[in-house]
Amino acid sequence: MEQVNEDTLASTRKVIAVHINYPSRAAQRGRTPAQPSYFLKPSSSLALTGGTVERPAGCELLGYEGEIALVIGKAARRVSIEDAWSHVAGVTASNDLGVYDLRWADKGSNLRSKGGDGFTPVGPALIPADAVDPAQLRIRTWHNGHLVQDDTTEDLLFPFARLVADLSQLLTLEEGDIILTGTPAGASVAKPGDVLEVEVSASNLTTGNLTTGRLATTVVEGTTPFADFGAGPKVDELQREEAYGSREAAGLPAADSVLTPELKGKLESVATATLSSQMRKRGLNNVSIDGLQATRPDRRVVGLARTLRYVPNREDLFKTHGGGFNAQKKAIDSVNEGEILVMEARGEKGTGTVGDILALRAQVRGAAAIITDGGVRDFTAVAGLDMPTWFANPHPAVLGRRHIPWDTDITIACGGATVQPGDIIVADADGILVIPPPIAEELVDDCIQQEKEEAFIFEMVKQGNSVDGLYPMNAEWQSKYAEWERMEAGKADA
Repeated sequence: MEQVNEDTLASTRKVIAVHINYPSRAAQRGRTPAQPSYFLKPSSSLALTGGTVERPAGCELLGYEGEIALVIGKAARRVSIEDAWSHVAGVTASNDLGVYDLRWADKGSNLRSKGGDGFTPVGPALIPADAVDPAQLRIRTWHNGHLVQDDTTEDLLFPFARLVADLSQLLTLEEGDIILTGTPAGASVAKPGDVLEVEVSASNLTTGNLTTGRLATTVVEGTTPFADFGAGPKVDELQREEAYGSREAAGLPAADSVLTPELKGKLESVATATLSSQMRKRGLNNVSIDGLQATRPDRRVVGLARTLRYVPNREDLFKTHGGGFNAQKKAIDSVNEGEILVMEARGEKGTGTVGDILALRAQVRGAAAIITDGGVRDFTAVAGLDMPTWFANPHPAVLGRRHIPWDTDITIACGGATVQPGDIIVADADGILVIPPPIAEELVDDCIQQEKEEAFIFEMVKQGNSVDGLYPMNAEWQSKYAEWERMEAGKADA
């Protein structure tokens, strides 16, 4: 196979990189794009295997991302997806390096953060494009000898041919240009002295296993500080979390959740009807998800909302958005412990929106519940799960009869209510409520007080008192209630 050398780099006029393309990375980032998006890296960032890369002086977060690089073999302008792969000469390994310390100054361009000299090593060998199936490649990355990334191109969000065709609609891809095709989960941060290695491999029925060999880069510490007339390094917890891939990996404490164990316990202790009346007092009259039934009416759940939206089926769009690792599967596969997946299905009852396998996957991931204002397929199996599902009706038809899974983690409508990601959902046999997080603490404290008062009223009615002046309580009964409350508190302290 041909080796990537200085002549290869010299012929590259532009380097184009894709932001998110692997489902594992999308799940890690918590966002899944509907279309590919790109940024440019200067050709001066290219480097060969065996070299060094400098972590700029004063910087903390040199991120690495193992990627498959496509090398264009012949010019491509307005080519079709079917013809696009014929314009690729070969594939090789690359490392999309960047300093997160400078992202704040880039405004999305990534020029400062990812454009440094040596920030795009490629090689060592070029696998001919016509010798491989682009959907059967493997990408692996090692950090100081430890395997940290290992994924395949089988279920990419945007297959390689689509990237080439898409880019060619606006600009001419020239011979020698390089496209970096995205990184899987596992990218992280390297420090001076670390050795990074990336390898791309493929199986070929004729020639057997093909490999680029390992692209090796050693990190060194920069010694020249940034000048005071330009943007300097600056990091915060968000950049550390994104650079390392998670707060835990970055050594950061877990993010404070609005739904603390204490708040969750309070919400679980009060009736849905009480929550509803207290929200009504605050002018919130349209916060109930209506018209649904539950597989487990004996269960009460409280959790934070994750959202999924379906749009009406259109056959051409279903071809691009309905198959593979679509938005429905992404939502199911990224729901976290204790979260509630809420689906917008427009009240369409003529097909299923979730079935037994995906519902089981949500349960395995720890989801507290699924709520959909559409149908449920494989109803008996879904109803047999420990995790409850709220739904409009059972229906045997598959998703594509009426729906296209379109987007996740956006504001949606479900059962007549608006639901945003991060809203607090309380659901039981009496109904489903959507609680805005900023009012939750005050709301539930008032609910607890209301239920104490109603317990007193119930006892007084039980003793034969009329509800006139008692429900609601007038001043005389308020005084009697205060005395009753003091007595009850005394009993609790005894």
